[in-house]
Amino acid sequence: MKRSGGELIVEALKANGVKRISCVPGESFLAVLDALHDTDIDVLVCRQEGGAAMMADAWGRLTGEPGICMVTRGPGATNASAGLHIARQDSIPMILFIGQVQRDAREREAFQEVEFRRAFTEFAKWVGEIDDASRIPEFVSRAFAVATSGRPGPVVLTLPEDMLRDEVDAPAARPYTPVESHPGRSQIAELGRRLAGAERPMVILGGTRWDEQAVTGISAFAERFKLPVGCSFRRQMLFDHTHPSYAGDVGIGINPALAKEIKQSDLLTLIGGRLGEMPSSGYTLMDIPYPSQTLVHVYPDPSELGRVYRPELAICASPTEFVAALAELEAPASPKWAARTEQMHAAYRAWSTTPETSPGAVHMGRIMDWIEANTAPNTIFTNGAGNYATWLHRFHRFRRFATQAAPASGSMGYGLPAAVAAKQLFPDREVICFAGDGCFMMHGQEFATAVQYNLPIITLVINNGMYGTIRMHQERDYPGRVSATALKNPDFAAFARAYGGHGETVKATEEFAAAFERARASGKPSIIEVVLDPEAITPSRTLSQISAGK
Repeated sequence: MKRSGGELIVEALKANGVKRISCVPGESFLAVLDALHDTDIDVLVCRQEGGAAMMADAWGRLTGEPGICMVTRGPGATNASAGLHIARQDSIPMILFIGQVQRDAREREAFQEVEFRRAFTEFAKWVGEIDDASRIPEFVSRAFAVATSGRPGPVVLTLPEDMLRDEVDAPAARPYTPVESHPGRSQIAELGRRLAGAERPMVILGGTRWDEQAVTGISAFAERFKLPVGCSFRRQMLFDHTHPSYAGDVGIGINPALAKEIKQSDLLTLIGGRLGEMPSSGYTLMDIPYPSQTLVHVYPDPSELGRVYRPELAICASPTEFVAALAELEAPASPKWAARTEQMHAAYRAWSTTPETSPGAVHMGRIMDWIEANTAPNTIFTNGAGNYATWLHRFHRFRRFATQAAPASGSMGYGLPAAVAAKQLFPDREVICFAGDGCFMMHGQEFATAVQYNLPIITLVINNGMYGTIRMHQERDYPGRVSATALKNPDFAAFARAYGGHGETVKATEEFAAAFERARASGKPSIIEVVLDPEAITPSRTLSQISAGK
């Protein structure tokens, strides 16, 4: 029986287990929207394509399965490129479908026409266009395979409007076949030999292609070997922060004691991550291309092994398969580095203890203490980019897998769309979004999506009236010369109520607990505006101290 291109797209999505998509509708893919009408696939209608793409990224980040997003051509697609870039830099599986101009109008600069194979090459692992509806099963199957194999990432498929209306014969869609990469037994044995000879070993976890079983497995391995373990920037959910082996976050503003330990390590095992610019503190933790540490690099894509750092032992394997193989190794009875591991965990505990004082009436340290004491271990935290995120990353102790959605690429505006996606995915878990005032306004309109679908997220808008990170750098490099960083903000609590949600304003630390409990009890999407003194720019230094060079 012949089916339209739109029907074939939806059939292929269902065959590949897709349960949800995010979109901003467009006339260029009406045939797909019509085919979705009669399915049980959840469609989240968003308010801007960048937010829709970030929701798809969050689904991919929290599940390991490709997040699906659909947008229209031209401005719709270029809006979505913000989320596409995050997925690319963060190695997140995602498929972006773009409605395209009809085939007979191509290369005429038709209405909203863009040649996406040229425009999006740097944003995606593969950009394809389906000119023949009968090839839809082939293209979609390939898209899922490319998005999830090796180093995961986003794929773009463009869909000419007239192609989606064509009725053709095509084979029934089948699910893609996941591709795994496994470590060799000799490589695991070699790692065991190197561990046996090490004095100051260290493990750093990062990247994607983890699951709950692998996270449990690496925790058990670290416990057996008494190994210190750090988590790469914004991958903190990969290891329980209360575990005696946890050494801290290898990211922006790293604990100097941890940075020193990494530099002095004689065996550094990097699992799943690339140790890019942010987690490497600007490529200063390891020498390039020959690290002073003996480097064991475990990564599922051979093209990344040796790309920046030359490892002594390169293992092409996914984290899940590598961790499973570690069970073969026999731990020493009394690891000689055990005392060092205890010291590193103690240093992390001290570093992640909130400061005693803070400028202004709102003390973010006390607020973080309350959040730590009053949220469940499976609470999901999301955020975008800005100095406000330091309070979450440094002082929240992540306990479980799939509790964090934050862009390692440092993109603003991510936290709110990610929170909407997380709550849709895990409706029984609390979802808390941290956002700065500048960050929130990038995609604050997606609060309407949360209201429309009754997704009761709680968003903390940390409002200091400026683009704080840029102002901090400005005061450091050009002290006293404030330029283009001040913000005039709306009443964020009123903003929430105008959209149909719950709003609160906190101007003193002691107001926070009751405000949070009222937001939680409302059962609505909520915004708690936390009015923060601009001087409280970091946990350890004020804006004036930075300006004075202190």
